[in-house]
Amino acid sequence: MIDAHLHLWELDGGGYGWLGPQHGALFRSFTAEEAGRELAASAVRGAILVQADDTLADTEAMLAAADSHAWVLGVVGWIPLDRPADAATQLVRFAAHPKFRGVRHLVHNDPRDDFLDLAPVRDSLGLLAAQGLTFDVPDAFPRHLGATVRLARELPQLTVVLDHLGKPPLGAGPDSEPMAQWRADFRALAALPNTVAKLSGLHLPTVPYMAAALRPLWEEALDAFGPERLMIGGDWPVSTLGAPYAETIGVLLELVSELSDVEQQQILEDTAVWMYGCS
Repeated sequence: MIDAHLHLWELDGGGYGWLGPQHGALFRSFTAEEAGRELAASAVRGAILVQADDTLADTEAMLAAADSHAWVLGVVGWIPLDRPADAATQLVRFAAHPKFRGVRHLVHNDPRDDFLDLAPVRDSLGLLAAQGLTFDVPDAFPRHLGATVRLARELPQLTVVLDHLGKPPLGAGPDSEPMAQWRADFRALAALPNTVAKLSGLHLPTVPYMAAALRPLWEEALDAFGPERLMIGGDWPVSTLGAPYAETIGVLLELVSELSDVEQQQILEDTAVWMYGCS
């Protein structure tokens, strides 16, 4: 399988302002060498590196890791989307790398509720679309999932990747108002053909991390997107706060194993190959 969502960071070089001692075991460097060992131990043949900081340095570090490690199949980096001229310059630079596949911005850390609706951001995302690059949206619910729907609808040439199923509020209860709103926005996004979603980042507060607890989300995602538009991701090392990497992947595989061989192949590899142009 391909892990469609994995992070690296080196704290010695600065950056990663969102990360501090309050994050416990995450507050250290996580290297490509360590990640490679985790992947190999779980028989994961490769991964997509995804940005963990809204800096050019983070993207440069991931591309350097891609040069040194064959298991890095693609990189989703960062550019200053709210500054289209600068974004265009960085796209020229990064897109020259054969493993640069897309862009992400930490919208959940951005104080602007309307970030995805800003005209400069839309201009920059149009540049992504023109180059066939994807746009990942992390932790979209509650502030940005509705805006993600608008974005995908109004820029149909852009492929929008919803990370972590949009961070559904499963802990609020299946019949709660937050879950109803997440479900409505999630379904609206899935109805658009230029969208895909990642089964990743599902260690949710107050919710046991086991297949039975995640089943409502799994069934919702499968019905809304179908296996041909779903990818599996470990969200390492963030996921280690909830479970070791092998357990994180194992719970997802338990759910995926209920499908046909063809459908399993779509979720475990084919969608990631299609989205990120890896092999």
